Amino acid sequence: MLPADVPVAHLNPSLLLLLLQLLPPASSFFPNIWSLLAAPGSVTHQDLTEEAALNVTLQLFLEQPPPGRSPLHLEDFLGRTLLADDLFAAYFGPGSPSRRFRAALGEVSRANAAQDFLPTSRNDPDLHFDAERLGQGRTRLVGALREALVAARALDHTLARQRLGAALHALQDFYSHSNWVEMGQQQPHPHLLWPRQELRSLAQVDDPTCSDCEELSCPGNLLGFTLLTSGYFGTHPSKPPGKCSHGGRFDQSSSQPPRGGINKDSTSPGFSPHHMLHLQAAELALLASIQALSLLRNRLGDRGFSRLLDISPASSLSFVLDTTGSMGEEINAAKIQARHIVEQRRGSPMEPVHYILVPFHDPGFGPVFTTSDPDSFWQQLNEIHALGGGDEPEMCLSALELALLHTPPLSDIFVFTDASPKDAFLTNQVESLTQERRCRVTFLVTEDPSRVQGRARREVLSPLRFEPYEAVALASGGEVIFTKDQHIQDVAAVVGDSMADLVTLPLEPPVVVSGRPLVFSVDALLQRVTVRIHGEVSSFWIRNPAGVSQGQEEGEGPLGHTRRFGQFWIVTISDPPQTGTWEILVTAESTPRVRVQAQTSLDFLFYFGIPVEDGPHPGLYPLTQPVAGLQTQLLVEVTGLGSRSNPGAPLPHFSHVVLRGVPEGAELGRVPLEPTGPPERGFLAASLPSALLSTVGPFSLELIGRDGEGQSLHRAAPQPCTVVPVLLELSGSPGFLAPGSKAPLSLRIASFSGPQDLDLKTSVKPSFALTSNLSRVRLEPNESAWGRLWLEIPDSAAPGSVVMVTVTATGPEASLVPPTHAFLRLLVLAPIPQDPLAAPAHSSGPILASTSPASTSVTRGRAGGGLVGNPWWGTVGGVLLLLGLASW
Repeated sequence: MLPADVPVAHLNPSLLLLLLQLLPPASSFFPNIWSLLAAPGSVTHQDLTEEAALNVTLQLFLEQPPPGRSPLHLEDFLGRTLLADDLFAAYFGPGSPSRRFRAALGEVSRANAAQDFLPTSRNDPDLHFDAERLGQGRTRLVGALREALVAARALDHTLARQRLGAALHALQDFYSHSNWVEMGQQQPHPHLLWPRQELRSLAQVDDPTCSDCEELSCPGNLLGFTLLTSGYFGTHPSKPPGKCSHGGRFDQSSSQPPRGGINKDSTSPGFSPHHMLHLQAAELALLASIQALSLLRNRLGDRGFSRLLDISPASSLSFVLDTTGSMGEEINAAKIQARHIVEQRRGSPMEPVHYILVPFHDPGFGPVFTTSDPDSFWQQLNEIHALGGGDEPEMCLSALELALLHTPPLSDIFVFTDASPKDAFLTNQVESLTQERRCRVTFLVTEDPSRVQGRARREVLSPLRFEPYEAVALASGGEVIFTKDQHIQDVAAVVGDSMADLVTLPLEPPVVVSGRPLVFSVDALLQRVTVRIHGEVSSFWIRNPAGVSQGQEEGEGPLGHTRRFGQFWIVTISDPPQTGTWEILVTAESTPRVRVQAQTSLDFLFYFGIPVEDGPHPGLYPLTQPVAGLQTQLLVEVTGLGSRSNPGAPLPHFSHVVLRGVPEGAELGRVPLEPTGPPERGFLAASLPSALLSTVGPFSLELIGRDGEGQSLHRAAPQPCTVVPVLLELSGSPGFLAPGSKAPLSLRIASFSGPQDLDLKTSVKPSFALTSNLSRVRLEPNESAWGRLWLEIPDSAAPGSVVMVTVTATGPEASLVPPTHAFLRLLVLAPIPQDPLAAPAHSSGPILASTSPASTSVTRGRAGGGLVGNPWWGTVGGVLLLLGLASW
């Protein structure tokens, strides 16, 4: 039953959905580029954020020449829009993937946009420089930047990007919501990022600021004074007499005298009474965003700043190691692979940027060791030995969860074990966390019959005991590879292969069917194609489009080189592979596993969003997974479209996505894609079909298109998605957690499909006290419930540490409805620390610093591109804005 003090409200879906046809064309500081569906040609928070990051990245590249390559020259980038693919190709070499960098920018941009949607932030005037709360807004802005800095130094870059996005949103809002532009200012505010500098000439509570304006456009409603003010929005706080409103159709205060408003969010008078100054506000907001990012670069150093935004084509290296007495061979295999990767890639663009190591046994797991220094990682790994214990099962999933909390998104995690999990109850939560983190998990399991007697067992073990590994691997896009001791060192080579940033090619059908070949497509942008076959195989052959075949015989063949390690085959196709349709036919007694991977710069990212209009601005509220019954947009961002060095060459074109059920592979639908924004940025959008959203379950995404020459292109998402039964939102009050404090958290759960009887469970890592007023709820369709949680931070909590809160909603015990999870990261920070963002003495701005030393941390785990539609933007673009920093 629902507690009496928890409100329940019926939702009108039409109020949640953005009716695009009712919105006039506009150009505004809408939250994200997907707002362009409602406002073509807009300058959004996402545009400003990504353009600023590209500017500072270019500045870093210009000042730090790439090892072994010619330095970059500014003139090579003049006259064209900055693109991430171009920057990476110029600095790291042609074909260098920018996928992780663009994903990191996406994290910052979505955190920026969320400030307009989250219930704890969207109506807070301090977070948007509204209601003349300019001093308070500056305090919150600098605080968010400080939190981003501390989180980045603690190597929690996800939390750092979230706080950075919040800070940039406030900073950009200052130039649209205040009268700084109307005062004739042509540079960013000189003291906004320096907390020890006083904000001067602020309008006081008794100073009238605006006159009445009956029209949509209000160019002369400011009272012509030189005091800094901003408009009031809505009814909280209420607008005093004589004060300006924000203005626009969403602002209730603008109908109260003095009517009108002063916001410059848009070039449309329907949204922005000072629409005529929108471009000037956008230009200053961009310059200020560049300043803020340059300041973080100064404080973090080039290496730390690069890790913050994943400015590297390389991935991280993350190991989860079983350290019980029977694991000697596996630990040695992990050491050999790690040493090989470190030595082979040291000093190259593909050198891992982050290293994570989590040991486990029974009953313990952890601590997690994280570092950006390969020598520190190798030293820590080399000290691990197989010691004692040995009774199966082990605390594998607890260790994997700890690794996921510290591994950067879009990474591979490798688990070495010979035991089943003792903590299988964590399976669903770990599955959800892999999808939230977009991390792929590969289990290397040595199940050697000769060693069975050497491992003590307290109970009879089920032959299905490894199913939790299978479930996590399926959810994450990884795999479970069973092998034996004598083959583990060879099979562990998949670690090095995965570190090469390979993509998985879709198979049709996706699983082996007796007597039916598996079909996959090879295009001209693929290289290093490998086929992996794992299982009790009698025979197999591979056939290329020309009809040339190769069997399972080891050694060199007409198509490539075949190696066998027990029941594991790897076929490396010779480069360049023939383009067209390939076939694989496998004969086996059981169901073998087949995976085809390749290296390519052309890949894609994807997100989901709910179109909403019941907030300050229209836009798409980002979701980790689609929700049953809720109209959802699929957002696709194609990476590696090609260098602009040949601007006349046609770009690849993607027409639709194919949705398939997982794991059976049945086609659920084909959804057409619509380009959003300039083609070179690769943004595409689609509405998910209502039939897909009417049932709960996993599905995969395949992107279909053609290259510039008309040849087919086929890419698959690295991991499947899941339609979850309810929308679960968990948010905290803006700001940090102080030791000795009690922090309120907000929980919202909404159902858009059938009736739901749900139990709610909470957990926190580390194990701080957490209470909730909501443990069970029944929701009818289109009904929501709200709850409150209280997190107690002990006095002993270490400043700079990160807390992860998880809320899980589950159906009745016999229900087939899968659990839904919400994750929230929070930062513990001393309440009055020495301010790391304070301006240095005699400094007029940030001073760019050399690379900082690599950082290392150990956490205990036992307790648990360019803008369009604006003439000033298109040619020299952000590069000339970059040069403006010299005068700051």
